[in-house]
Amino acid sequence: MGTLWSLLEDSTLSFHVLQWWTRPHAFPPPPVAVRAATDETTRLRSVPYLPLISPSGLHGRLKVKTTEEQAEAKRLEREKKLHHYVTATKAIFEKRKMGQMDKEALELTSQILGANPDFATLWNFRREIFLHMEEEAPEEMQALCKAELSFLESCLRINPKSYGTWHHRCWVMEHTPEPDWARELELCNKFLESDERNFHCWDYRRFMVQRSQVPPQDELDFSDSLITRNFSNYSSWHYRSRLLPQLHPDPHQQGRITEEVLLKELELVQNAFFTDPNDQSAWFYHRWLLGRADPDPSIRCLYVNREDASLAVAFSHPMAVAPASHDLVVFGDESPLVVRWRTPDGRNKPGLMWLCDLPATSLNDHWPQHTFRVLWAEGQAQKECVLFKGHKDCWSQDSVTEEQVFRCELSVEKSTVLQSELESCKELQALEPENKWCLLTIILLMRALDPLVYERETLSYFKTLKAADPMRSAYLDDLRSKFLIENSILKMEYAEARVVDLSQRGLTILCHLEHLLLVTHMNLSDNFLHCLPPSLAMLRCLEVLEVNENQIQSLGGLPPLPHLEELSLCNNRIRRPSDLRPLASFPKLAHLNLRGNPVCQIPGVQSELAVLLPNVATILT
Repeated sequence: MGTLWSLLEDSTLSFHVLQWWTRPHAFPPPPVAVRAATDETTRLRSVPYLPLISPSGLHGRLKVKTTEEQAEAKRLEREKKLHHYVTATKAIFEKRKMGQMDKEALELTSQILGANPDFATLWNFRREIFLHMEEEAPEEMQALCKAELSFLESCLRINPKSYGTWHHRCWVMEHTPEPDWARELELCNKFLESDERNFHCWDYRRFMVQRSQVPPQDELDFSDSLITRNFSNYSSWHYRSRLLPQLHPDPHQQGRITEEVLLKELELVQNAFFTDPNDQSAWFYHRWLLGRADPDPSIRCLYVNREDASLAVAFSHPMAVAPASHDLVVFGDESPLVVRWRTPDGRNKPGLMWLCDLPATSLNDHWPQHTFRVLWAEGQAQKECVLFKGHKDCWSQDSVTEEQVFRCELSVEKSTVLQSELESCKELQALEPENKWCLLTIILLMRALDPLVYERETLSYFKTLKAADPMRSAYLDDLRSKFLIENSILKMEYAEARVVDLSQRGLTILCHLEHLLLVTHMNLSDNFLHCLPPSLAMLRCLEVLEVNENQIQSLGGLPPLPHLEELSLCNNRIRRPSDLRPLASFPKLAHLNLRGNPVCQIPGVQSELAVLLPNVATILT
């Protein structure tokens, strides 16, 4: 019986069933879905209450409309609404053109916006009308604004996430003579109770809190109540990250919180992700807690080379420098030098490194020493180095360890808490072996505690995470590469070396190259690199580069490396001699190894390469 009545709930099927039931020989068989119920309907003909749908049972009842009749009725209704919409819109634009900013125009725009709150032009017109009416008495203006807020509330019921409606409400509140902020706060509470992730409402709440000067502690309490009710409230976690730095600012890190509050928040968020390990909201907040303030821009390194009379400045952040900038000034023996700035890749866009050629008069081989100083006015920073007689270069570089470039120095208490969190997350991962958020957090905790001590274990967790989240394997490969390069930079600094070995690391990207300005030898063999990035030009001292056993197809876009003498590209995917054309601009390149590349199979390739790269003494194919 249930099958038949479920079919009758569909208007199309019910029409076919009624026709076929009353006169089975006069109508074609019903649709397949109805025929599937044939056996059951035959059996049910003897049921006493089925005459309700017999021919006699239809007398005195409304005729069931066919699909065609229903479609036609809907079409006519749509046309009627469209005609009214178009007519009203034309009238509105005509009034705006004539400058008729009156209450009739408000009424007309209300009709359209009540049906379509996302008509931005009409909201603009309403604001023009209100500005025109500002000369009215304050009491009348107050009444108009109150009515407008009521109208806006009705529009928000139609579309609670209308950009135009929320923006217009902000504007109206700013122009209301006596705004009722308490009522607005109550309105926000209602909308957030309906949809706690309505970011439009959250934005409006922040605007309203700022204007009405609601204490941050009250808003933090509000955030507490929402999180307690639902740990999955991402917006509330985010709001919390905005409030805590206001209430408990870290005096040493702008935008961060004191360690005492941080430790309490770590405990709170741990309860959240243990309650629902698969919800990402708490994990994201935990990642913010593990983060740190972005350090102020600074000069990381100053390098001067006597041979090519050049100077390089490496920054901590990408910087825009005009060619003849007065913000970045070079002094040679305390005299300002006239220089022109450029980036190593030649693009002259905001970058981490800027170069300039030194005037010939600034270098004298007979002087015992030259002092070069760079003054950066914007960052209020400077750095200097001394080039002694007989030396080909000099530099002044910050320590990545002392400056805490890759991680923060931990107090004993914080280190203990993070260690405890790491153990707890490992326990959770044992219960939820494929939880990607838990696996990623374990990796980040290890990085925060000691990236070198946990390097091998971190790589193991990366492998598990890739298996659990294959859709993001490329992102995870790049993140893993970033961490490995950071570790190598730390090891290189501890060893006070200018050689870096990044071979057999499974690297997919190259990053932090601004920290490798002084490196003379680099081994990138046996990785998964598809190209050599233009940023490689920041390695101003590089003399030997090994990139064997990768997946490089071309060197297109690679700027010249001024001191590179040897380049090994064995067993890559270079197919054409033209893919090597950028090497012709490398002034000191003398040895090139291409063995194992498809280009080596081309007849006469040795001669063609000799013409293409005339300055390269040895080309092995």
